[in-house]
Amino acid sequence: MDTPITDTIFARIVRGEIPAQIVYETDSVLAFHDIAPQAPVHVVVIPKTPVRDLVEASPDAEMLGQLLAACAEVARITGIGASGFRVVVNTGQDGGQTVGYLHAHVLGGRALSWPPG
Repeated sequence: MDTPITDTIFARIVRGEIPAQIVYETDSVLAFHDIAPQAPVHVVVIPKTPVRDLVEASPDAEMLGQLLAACAEVARITGIGASGFRVVVNTGQDGGQTVGYLHAHVLGGRALSWPPG
């Protein structure tokens, strides 16, 4: 995760340099289908303002609220809201974060097992 945040794949998607299958978009968030889905529905939700991870974002409660609200809207749009879904935010290398840009995964469309990892 040594890539500068402005050069990450997610920053490039926000700028329109890399195409994505958009599911939901507002002025502050963007949601798109994951290119390597881990469930029948797997959508990545990101803030449009670049922030590295949950720790860096923690002072910005408004942005985090918008991110989570977008996750719920994605679940509604994709039809997994009624049956249940999971929202995952990986933070740091040991937490499984592979892109150094805050993002949430919305997963559903099947029963999800626990523990995940």
